[in-house]
Amino acid sequence: MFARMTVIQVNPERIDEGIEIYRKSVLPESKKQDGYCGACVLVDRAFGKAMSITFWRGEKYALATEENLYYQEQLVKFISFLAGPMIREAYEVSVFDFEPPGPFAGRRSLKKKPAAKTAAKKPPAARPKRKR
Repeated sequence: MFARMTVIQVNPERIDEGIEIYRKSVLPESKKQDGYCGACVLVDRAFGKAMSITFWRGEKYALATEENLYYQEQLVKFISFLAGPMIREAYEVSVFDFEPPGPFAGRRSLKKKPAAKTAAKKPPAARPKRKR
């Protein structure tokens, strides 16, 4: 597995706006890329620092997203947020163990899903009486 980390410095007041763009625009596009395994976003609200880590089946898949300009197209979405230089680094993932805690356990996304609607239960149908 391979990881690409992108770190940006942003205005702290715009972090939530950036998270929404990532969730609604970047993630759906990421899922269309060959070799995509997942992503996470880490933020430091006090210092206005945000880090995206995307996980890929291998280095060739991460590099392909730069060659096909997918990566650059995603970065453009955050140009107006930048308050400092952007840092991009890539790593081989040697250990990966992640299970979200609490209400997010077992989910691929940490966004809470709306409560499932349950259909009203119908009373069991009455059995016809048998003739003796």
